[in-house]
Amino acid sequence: MTRVVGCIDGSKTALAVCDYAAWACQRMDAPLTLFHVLDDVQYPAEADLAGNIGLGSREHLMEELAELDQKRSKLALEQGHHMLNAAEQRVTSLDVKDVIKRQRHGDLTDSLLTIEADTRLLVMGLHGETSTDRDVHIGSQLETVIRSVHRPIMLVPDEYAEPRSAMLAFDGSATAFKGIELLANSPVFRGFALHLVMIGPDTSDRWEQLKTAERLLAELGCDVHLAIRAGDVEKTLHAYQQEHDIDLLVMGAYGHSRIRQFLVGSTTTNMLTTAEKPLVILR
Repeated sequence: MTRVVGCIDGSKTALAVCDYAAWACQRMDAPLTLFHVLDDVQYPAEADLAGNIGLGSREHLMEELAELDQKRSKLALEQGHHMLNAAEQRVTSLDVKDVIKRQRHGDLTDSLLTIEADTRLLVMGLHGETSTDRDVHIGSQLETVIRSVHRPIMLVPDEYAEPRSAMLAFDGSATAFKGIELLANSPVFRGFALHLVMIGPDTSDRWEQLKTAERLLAELGCDVHLAIRAGDVEKTLHAYQQEHDIDLLVMGAYGHSRIRQFLVGSTTTNMLTTAEKPLVILR
């Protein structure tokens, strides 16, 4: 059975991850996996100090350093269990019935790839553990996860607000229409106000592509709005979202279009850093 996966860490976004994951589970009628990964670099399962220059015969020092690493890893493991237990309590209070908890030691992306086949939607926080109100950092591994995991990913801000509307950044390519089919077959957006927005020249061919996409979404019962806007992708999408007070921005990895270049380019960091509402990446 495919599951919603909520990635839990020590950041203040963790509560919102729980809330959005619970919302997704209810919309999709899917079970939930709460997932926490202890990074091998920061918390190695076994310390290896053999290559440290200058230690050599100082075996007692090596042993003490190894013991410290083991204690740090043990404490981090216990902290992870506490975080997962707290997350479980939160999602069950939100009426999620089927919840399992998993904790792994290793690389985040590699760990997510091991459960990719059973993942229907991945929910992660936009901001990392080092973020503060004055100094916002996107999660350090987000870009790698986005490039590697071929499942829809919902990236969420620090505060939860129930989504009621969404906009899809659409470019008319074959893979873009696959994204439309994915939305059409998903109950997540059923009954939403759904905006399909193209960035580029306003032409009859583009309007025909938008209308074809609209027809594919008919069974969702959405209030569909079509738009074509010219300008910089990031600024134009932000402006449209703010103008219409849209709760979710949905994007896909589409061909070699301007949106594709935006998604995998340097402006991705800017978009993620400035995002105040959830961003869904379709793969």
